[in-house]
Amino acid sequence: MSFTVDELVGLMHLEPLEKTLFRGASQDLGLRQLFGGQVLGQALSAASLTVNTSYWPHSLHGYFMRPGDARRPVVYQVDTMFDGDSFVTRRVTAIQKGRPIFLCSASFHRAASSTDYQYLMPAVETPESLAKAGARMKRFENHPIEFLLASEESKTDQPARKLIWFRLSCEIANDPILHLCLLAYSSDFNLLTTALLPHGIVHPDPRLQIASLDHAIWFHREISLNSWLLYDIDSPWAGCARGFSRGCIYKENGLLAASTAQEGLTRMKFSNPTQMLEQPSKVSH
Repeated sequence: MSFTVDELVGLMHLEPLEKTLFRGASQDLGLRQLFGGQVLGQALSAASLTVNTSYWPHSLHGYFMRPGDARRPVVYQVDTMFDGDSFVTRRVTAIQKGRPIFLCSASFHRAASSTDYQYLMPAVETPESLAKAGARMKRFENHPIEFLLASEESKTDQPARKLIWFRLSCEIANDPILHLCLLAYSSDFNLLTTALLPHGIVHPDPRLQIASLDHAIWFHREISLNSWLLYDIDSPWAGCARGFSRGCIYKENGLLAASTAQEGLTRMKFSNPTQMLEQPSKVSH
C-alpha cells in the first residue's frame, strides 16, 4: 500500500453536496474497519466549512457507533446548533450505507486575550539528536506521517506512557484549518494502544479486538504538521474490556498545542477462560 501526502491532504478536502452536506473519500489502511482518525479529521473539516473564518476550532467530542467501511466514501451531515457572539457549535453525523457511524459536536471560539498557563513539555531528546544517535523513523505501512520514539515505552511495572515525535514526511501548504484537521487525524495513532502496555499486549495481536469508542480533542493554538510535534500519552486506567488514554501534543518550542482523551474497546479473546486476568495490573504513580 502506498499513501502519499497529497492523498492525505485530499482526504480532508470534502465535496459539497448541499449547504450543510459533504462527502469525503476513504483510504484503506489495511485495518478491520475504517481508520477513526480519518473520520475525526473529515468531521472537523465539514464543520469548519459551515463556520465564519473569524471563529477558530477549540474542541471536538465524538462517538464511534459502527465500524466504517474503508471501501466506501463517507457523507457528513452538519447541523447548526448554536451561533453566538463568542462561540459557535456544530453537530456532525458521519453516514455510510444510510446509517450513522460517528457523531460529534465541534465548538468554535472567536479569538480573545486572557491569562496563559500550561503543563511544561517533558524533557526529551530532540528529533535531530535522536536521528544522529541512530533512531529509526517509523511509518504505518508507507503512511505519510512519520513517527520517532522519544523514549522507551513504559514497562508493566510503570505507568503506561508513550512519548512520540511525529510530523508529515514532506511539507504542505500553510493552511491553518487543514493542519488542525490533520492533527485530529494524527491524534488517533498510538493513543488507545498505550492502554495495552501494562499487560504486555502488542497491537496487532490475533486475540485482541480493539476499536475506538469515543475521542475528544481540544485545540489550544495553531500548529503545523510540517514541523515535529511531541505526543505525550499516558493511560491511567483499563478494565471491563475498555482502555482509557489521554495525551498532550507539544510544539518543538515547548508550547502545548492540543490535548486529547480517548476510551476504546480492548477485548482479549482467550481460548481458555482461566487465561483471563483475575486482578488488575498494578502500576506505580
